[in-house]
Amino acid sequence: MGIHWHNIWRLGIKELRSLWADRVLLILIVWSFTGAIYSAAVGVSQELHHAPVAIVDEDLSPVTLRLRNALTPPYFNPPETVSLQSMDTAMDQGKYSFGIVFPVNFQSDLLAGHRPVIQLNIDATIMSQSFIGASYIQQIFSTELNEYLTGTRDSSELPIKLASRVRFNPNLTGYWFGGVMEVINNLNMLTIILVGAAFIREREHGTLEHLLVMPLTPFEIMMAKIWANSLAVLIGAIVALTCIIEGVLAVPIAGSLPLFIAGAVIYLFSAASIGIFLGTLARSMPQLGLLIILTIIPLQLLSGGVTPRESMPELVQNIMLGAPTTYFVRLAQSILYRGAGIDVVWKDFLAIILIGSVFFVIALIRFRRAVTSTQ
Repeated sequence: MGIHWHNIWRLGIKELRSLWADRVLLILIVWSFTGAIYSAAVGVSQELHHAPVAIVDEDLSPVTLRLRNALTPPYFNPPETVSLQSMDTAMDQGKYSFGIVFPVNFQSDLLAGHRPVIQLNIDATIMSQSFIGASYIQQIFSTELNEYLTGTRDSSELPIKLASRVRFNPNLTGYWFGGVMEVINNLNMLTIILVGAAFIREREHGTLEHLLVMPLTPFEIMMAKIWANSLAVLIGAIVALTCIIEGVLAVPIAGSLPLFIAGAVIYLFSAASIGIFLGTLARSMPQLGLLIILTIIPLQLLSGGVTPRESMPELVQNIMLGAPTTYFVRLAQSILYRGAGIDVVWKDFLAIILIGSVFFVIALIRFRRAVTSTQ
């Protein structure tokens, strides 16, 4: 029996109608590409932002006033002056992230050439931001004191001058990275879930037998599920990039959005094939859920979207070369962050196509066996 593309089209329309009737999945898709993107970008920021600071100034000198005024937004809230006794109580209550104590005779000791000690108390219950803030305070105070004593903000004279140029993210804004990577992760997760669940749903509801008595091939059934569910995910990803990433979060997209969409279409084919393969292994929705957990977590954590692949063991790097997610993450970062063109990412396109074809063939073989056992 040859391939009838009109069958694939009509079966895909049936899948879209089934998806539209499933309100829970619709809510999941909408949330995954709207609220989840925003919360992942701004809700888990590792940057220092309006940290509350308490200052105990026992010297009340121009130098301590200068240091106090150097702690400014957006990194710190305007410092509040408190007594030494109330500072400990306030930090115990979580009111301040940092408590700074300037000792008596701080300015006179500084001008006399001594090395007076500034006490910095840190609330380490917020680990990353606390220690980032501590380094910021140390750098700010060192710069201010050096300018006060020598008239220059440079702490030392080096034989060279290092001129740093930050590319692609000049302000080192963390949510620029987090928001875009959440789109990629959700695109991967939802495709596998939707396609795998669609196959299990057919089996549990008994509609797979209805399809088998029709003049349909396993290839046509698979392709219908792939294009229909992938279309829903792709629309969600486009909305997330244009409305949430560029609109709400104001993250600039450096490269070509159509080129990224082309890469996403190819990757969706690969991820959907993985979903069908998992659907042929599982016998029920709970089993599919367990298999998806075992699949999605390594794909997201080890593909370079969370941490650089170079920091992983070489064995893990080599194993993940067999996963299409590795190439899609690299492709997406190159296009969206660095503005790469097809001349840069064509190898990733080719790798996704080849790996996706392998997964599709394996899933097709498994699907045919499942059809035979059902018959």
